[in-house]
Amino acid sequence: MSKPIVAIVGRPNVGKSTLFNTLAGEKISIVKDYPGVTRDRIYADINWLDKSMSLIDTGGIDMDTKDAMLSHMREQANIAIDTADVILFVTDVRQGVVDMDFKVADMLRKSHKPVVLVVNKVDNFDKLMPDVYEFYNLGIGDPHPVSASSKLGLGDLLDAVLEHIDPDLFEEEEDDTPKIAVVGKPNAGKSSLINKLLGENRVIVSDIAGTTRDAIDTTIVKDDKEYIFIDTAGLRRKNKIKEDLEKYSIIRTVAAIERADVVIMMIDADEGVTEQDAKIAGIAHDRGRGLIIAVNKWDLIEKDNHSVKNYTNKVREILSFVPYAEIIFISAKTGQRTVKLFDMIEKVIQFHSFRVQTGVLNEILTEAVAMQQPPSDKGKRLRIYYMTQVSTKPPTFVMFVNSKELMHFSYQRYIENRIRETFGFTGTPIRMIVRERKEK
Repeated sequence: MSKPIVAIVGRPNVGKSTLFNTLAGEKISIVKDYPGVTRDRIYADINWLDKSMSLIDTGGIDMDTKDAMLSHMREQANIAIDTADVILFVTDVRQGVVDMDFKVADMLRKSHKPVVLVVNKVDNFDKLMPDVYEFYNLGIGDPHPVSASSKLGLGDLLDAVLEHIDPDLFEEEEDDTPKIAVVGKPNAGKSSLINKLLGENRVIVSDIAGTTRDAIDTTIVKDDKEYIFIDTAGLRRKNKIKEDLEKYSIIRTVAAIERADVVIMMIDADEGVTEQDAKIAGIAHDRGRGLIIAVNKWDLIEKDNHSVKNYTNKVREILSFVPYAEIIFISAKTGQRTVKLFDMIEKVIQFHSFRVQTGVLNEILTEAVAMQQPPSDKGKRLRIYYMTQVSTKPPTFVMFVNSKELMHFSYQRYIENRIRETFGFTGTPIRMIVRERKEK
């Protein structure tokens, strides 16, 4: 299911990151007292009244700056605005309405997106409300007073956000056509891959632009089966974002991954796995999506008999947190091995929605416990009563135990590995939930 995206924007130092951290319920953004600290856009899932949304934090918008980093922040905020379903425009009651706020308001009006005006740092509603009314001058709607640091006014703010979101966005999509997000750094070959797959399969395609996600969906048919490929390249946009703004393209990636069943992460063979690639793989893993790592431009690499093995080991080492990911070496330009991607996608989809019978699962569990005794602490040993699979996409298992504290991470990983050894679960993460059940 695709989650609505809510972007937090505003000039530097109005408390955007503090608001983000308060709504997200954990410290994710760096909060400092000088402009330009929140460099990377950060995202988190938040829930309000049983509705789930993706919240995006952005760096401060400084419309007049000639500073390169602040210019980049303005660009990345622009991407956030393009991609968001609702925008939280944050201002500061202590500083009042300043010229920069008017400029940001003009920018937001031109986006034609729903905007919720947030007046932050209202620590005393009785005393500061007259100052809040000044923000009506921005002409962008009712100001919503909040104090992010004191957690005041947040419920009313989130109610206002929900009023602007189409209820259909919260509904499960009934379309069961597999959705494949092609993600990666700029210039990794995302569009080239989709164009090559289109060309080789000689199909009529429908390019459905106009989703608020700023990704283009392309339908590709292979062996009479339809696949929807989500291209995050954004190269079809008129105001093409500069290639060197790769750090700030994460928001499009998050939006595409949200909608996908399987993620193909493109890596430039010449560059190897970068920090940005690791971040993208982490997002796919967190979201529980199937993952294929496509090492592109393999035709340009000088090779010997050990090249594939050595490169695979290097990728596995850097992306050790996704050991289940499939790896394929391709050339989007020449078409080398690109057709094999469909077999791989099918395999990952199959395991992503695979279900194991409870009886079989507990046989594996009994055998695993017999081979390696569960951990103990202060004379008390972990007992695992039984295990059952509760959902798919990704496969999710619940283990009932006598004490959650005794379930060490390494033993949980051992159980997961035993399940993988038996069934494979290629290309898909596995979720393990530990629940306590008191002994009778």
